[in-house]
Amino acid sequence: MIHTSLAVAEALAAFRPVVALESTVLAHGLPRPRNLEVGLAMEEAVASAGAVPATVGVVAGVPRVGMGRAEVERLATAEGVLKLSTRDLAVPVARGLDGATTVAATMWLAARAGVRVFATGGIGGVHRGADRDVSADLTELGRTPMLVVCAGAKSVLDLPATREALETAGVLVAGWGTDELPAFYSARSGISVDVRVDDAAQAAALWRAHRDLGLPGAMLLCVPPPAEHALDAAEVDGAISAALDGARREGIRGKDVTPFLLRAVAEATGGRSLEANVALLLNNARVAASVAVAVARADGA
Repeated sequence: MIHTSLAVAEALAAFRPVVALESTVLAHGLPRPRNLEVGLAMEEAVASAGAVPATVGVVAGVPRVGMGRAEVERLATAEGVLKLSTRDLAVPVARGLDGATTVAATMWLAARAGVRVFATGGIGGVHRGADRDVSADLTELGRTPMLVVCAGAKSVLDLPATREALETAGVLVAGWGTDELPAFYSARSGISVDVRVDDAAQAAALWRAHRDLGLPGAMLLCVPPPAEHALDAAEVDGAISAALDGARREGIRGKDVTPFLLRAVAEATGGRSLEANVALLLNNARVAASVAVAVARADGA
């Protein structure tokens, strides 16, 4: 039922590096036409670093691991594209609809195609506020063995609670050149990671040990945003607090909260948070590809 593109299938068969990319950034994460530009640029960043990109999503009811240009454009420009966590995947498949995959759904589909390295922006987690909504990303991270490269959890979340939930789920949290969990837009959160790695070879060795031990769940490789685009944490927190107040006033709940908050923070920062988001997405794609290359090289040694 899952369709793997020829390029991805051939790379996997030859044990060449492949990096999965989620499609929510195309349909829901960034404004048009920037969304398509960034989606294609992430694929190019992966390819330029020596790995095969595999954008994941559902097109006309078919789950796809690896898409052509037309399919990427479709998810970036079509109206009514569903936002899919793992539990939602059956809906577009049964009804022949289009759907963009979150971190959780991307991991689930990519893992079943044999892809084990995945680049995204920020993972979901425990939301701020009284309702304590918890993203299904945490469940998937706790049960699907995959190396997930990200800039930490989205800073609109409750980061200490999300870090605790990752520990409870048994997710290994590594910092790329840092001892702290990045805070998405900001490089520092004051929250410790489990282990630090300083290059692709170290990350690949850690992932291979995790994998070879048969440990359940993911390894999270957290990469700080590029310094020239990182925002001041206090500024971001102020914008998030105001955005949360707006979400409560408008009755925004569930899966609609994060996109609402990201848009509100972008407005409050004069678009600088959007530029930081784009920069970290591209940087994470490059880092993931470099680690995937190192993993493939070590496996072939």
